[in-house]
Amino acid sequence: MLEIVGLDNSAQTVYELLIDNPPATFDDICQRVDIDDACLRKVLEKLLSLGLVKSTACVPPKFTATAPDVALEVLLLEQQEQIKRARLYVEQLAGRYVRTAAGWEPTELVEVVSGQQAVAQLVEQIVRSTSHEIRFIDKHPYVVAPTVLAPVEAEMLRRGIAYRALYDTAGLATRSIQAEIEPAIAMGEQARVLPEAPVKLILSDRRLALLPLQSNPTMVDSVVAVHPSAILDALSALFEALWRTALPIPADSTRPVGASSLTPEDARLITLLTAGLPDQAVARQLGLSYRTFQRRLGALIEFLGVRTRFQAGLQAAFHGLVPPPSSPADQPGAQAPRESGPAGGDQDRSGQGAS
Repeated sequence: MLEIVGLDNSAQTVYELLIDNPPATFDDICQRVDIDDACLRKVLEKLLSLGLVKSTACVPPKFTATAPDVALEVLLLEQQEQIKRARLYVEQLAGRYVRTAAGWEPTELVEVVSGQQAVAQLVEQIVRSTSHEIRFIDKHPYVVAPTVLAPVEAEMLRRGIAYRALYDTAGLATRSIQAEIEPAIAMGEQARVLPEAPVKLILSDRRLALLPLQSNPTMVDSVVAVHPSAILDALSALFEALWRTALPIPADSTRPVGASSLTPEDARLITLLTAGLPDQAVARQLGLSYRTFQRRLGALIEFLGVRTRFQAGLQAAFHGLVPPPSSPADQPGAQAPRESGPAGGDQDRSGQGAS
């Protein structure tokens, strides 16, 4: 727990012992911890140097813990200052990198990475190094299982990194929306559904894009990393165009807006249908047999006072049972937020996902 301030397990054990007990001599401490004499002397020297422990002038000296809310706060502030200086240095290095990249040969703007392990490692590096936003198009096949990347996404969302995800209908039908997608949405991911995604894609800020080398691959063992260039701009524009036409997945699809008169099951059914999932996939997501699903769908159509699924979708939209497909930021003339990049230029808020 206290590794961040330079304490290993032995040092933390001794420090906690001194916090929980009156001042103790070296021999007293030695009897209470499973550490040999030489190591214990080094541990106490470490704690004394960090200001976490004080010793008396009597013989033999007694050791006592310094108040942790004072001593540890000083050490944590020092760590924060070091991290701040390191980040400034990283920004300087990033600026130098961008200036150097501007003079790259055209062939150096596109990098091919091969091997599933290398690709998986690159995906995680790209995700963790994102500064503002990750955008991704989720489509089979996966080189990194979505369940593996889920904790990484949760960590990034907690750090304030924005996520926008476009899910391919065919791929979404094979996953549990309730167990896998909705928790991410609840944490802040914006998610939409495409009838058919044209490509698998990760966009990290305005600095990097990652996509499979082959079109419609059966397995991803080679990817193309695209650095700032016209190609990267085109991939970013592709994502935004698809985003504007995709249908949103609400944060809580068991109770869409305006659905107070619906049961949670029917509200969830409407959300899955309007997301474009086929009947068999919706039945699986609801944990129903196909026959039971058909009966429930028929009852819902009757409840809405219509005759067809198309009319049911219109009624759901008219009554606010599903969210609109676009937000104010998507409207013509709306300005997308821009960030200041490390080199002092503009940087859009872009983004990543399961690869």
